[in-house]
Amino acid sequence: MKTTFAERHIAAENPSAEGVKSSERGQMNVLLVPLILVSLVLIGVAYFGYWAYEGRQDYKNNVDQKVAAATQVSNQQLTVKLNAQFAQEEKNPLKTYAGPSPFGSVQFKYPKTWSAYVDVDSTSDTPVDGYFYPDVVPATGADDTSTSSTNFALRIQVLEQDYSTTLQNYQSQGGVTINPFRMPKVPSVVGVMITGQIQSSKTGTLIVLPLRTATLEVWTESPQFLQDLTKTILPSFTFSP
Repeated sequence: MKTTFAERHIAAENPSAEGVKSSERGQMNVLLVPLILVSLVLIGVAYFGYWAYEGRQDYKNNVDQKVAAATQVSNQQLTVKLNAQFAQEEKNPLKTYAGPSPFGSVQFKYPKTWSAYVDVDSTSDTPVDGYFYPDVVPATGADDTSTSSTNFALRIQVLEQDYSTTLQNYQSQGGVTINPFRMPKVPSVVGVMITGQIQSSKTGTLIVLPLRTATLEVWTESPQFLQDLTKTILPSFTFSP
């Protein structure tokens, strides 16, 4: 196809028209990426500003409720702490239990807020049978169903059964951990500390010690009283082997 003189003249004057168009498209593509990034940044800044503004408005509108809620939580925590501290201080000064000399002259200290009931019967297979509990000791009769449901703070027994036989009975049952143990004030006597399911329906910590031809047992029937056992009773516990 023939070209006119005008067309040839224009082509001669603009030999790189197509190249210019390609260059312009490349420049537009290069500028597009920063433009997108700047747009994303602006959107992010706008979102952050909106979030900060909403948070400020929420705080401004609900500051009284927030302060009241925080104060209530703080007061509750302080009350719990003070009640625990008061309960601990109420246990002092400590009481002292002193058992009969024919059965080892057992002696130890326990909280004054506890009451004690100790049955001593030299004709029984359990000549010393003691119950300790905060405030008032619940019924302890063997035929009383409430006894089995009460987790006593402290129990103490002297059994007319030798230590080896008693220990074998505990070793044969499951659900317990047995470790060697010595009373801090009677280190010459080695017994065991048993933790876990010490009875069919009770979980606690039990100390079993040889006492001449008999066996001495001291235990708590609830983790609730474990600190009293380990911090007060055992450190003060003495007996005559």
